Amino acid sequence: MPEHRAQAPAARTLRVRQVRSAIGSKPKHRGTLRALGLRGIGQVNELPDRPEIRGMLARVPHLIEVEEAQP
Repeated sequence: MPEHRAQAPAARTLRVRQVRSAIGSKPKHRGTLRALGLRGIGQVNELPDRPEIRGMLARVPHLIEVEEAQP
């Protein structure tokens, strides 16, 4: 008899957009932007809403805009 597994709720995602240049910012901030998948102004990346991602976003709030992505 097949097992019925409960489907996990859809993971929420965040849409992150770089709005300011990383030129002149600290090297750690530039590295955080790269780790978020952002390489230049206007770039957008969708990331899972997890505590480690939220922590990265909290390091560079002056360089990015964050919105919750529509499912």
